[in-house]
Amino acid sequence: MIAESIRLIESELQNKAKLIAVTKTKPVELLREAYEAGCRRFGENKVQEMADKFPQLPADSEWHLIGHLQSNKVKYIAPFVAMIHSIDSLKLLQEVNKQAAKHNRVIDCLLQIYIADEETKFGLSTEEAEALLKAPELDDFPHIRIVGLMGLATNTEDKAQIRQEFRGLKLLYDQLAEIQRPMIHFHELSMGMSGDYRIAVEEGSTMVRVGSAIFGSRV
Repeated sequence: MIAESIRLIESELQNKAKLIAVTKTKPVELLREAYEAGCRRFGENKVQEMADKFPQLPADSEWHLIGHLQSNKVKYIAPFVAMIHSIDSLKLLQEVNKQAAKHNRVIDCLLQIYIADEETKFGLSTEEAEALLKAPELDDFPHIRIVGLMGLATNTEDKAQIRQEFRGLKLLYDQLAEIQRPMIHFHELSMGMSGDYRIAVEEGSTMVRVGSAIFGSRV
């Protein structure tokens, strides 16, 4: 079932977007099954869960932290995380740079933008994102690379609203991508989950974060 789901989603994506299998709460056995089906990118919401699973999968697995990240937990994933999707402050970037330096790494980061009509979501406003990308402090962060944006659409059945939110994020992406600095290399737009990834890809997503459509609903 997992292998068939991955094949179906990959065929729909048609290489327009990368598939990140969201594996939160899933046992390692299911991750291995996804790996055997060709999946190499795994997304986790919680630092501890990612750190526990990391050594149990092959070394060419790529780990993406997609959930809200607290500064005091960066150190646990800095040695291996491929990308952090949920940067929402200059303080957090500073800590990522500090911990990445300890491992002589450069960690790719996405700014999380608040696009949903829901108070429970995290993220930067348009103005905050632009200010962060223009902050002089970034010159002191040689161990981070800001490669794009991430956004979570409203949890709604209204596809028109979801499309509007994704379209707005793509417009912001295009606007911010014009900022030229050594640590800014925009090429990834992470938007779309199991229920709305098709709309996200149509609106320009380069990464979709899919969990239940691969593994089934969380218990």
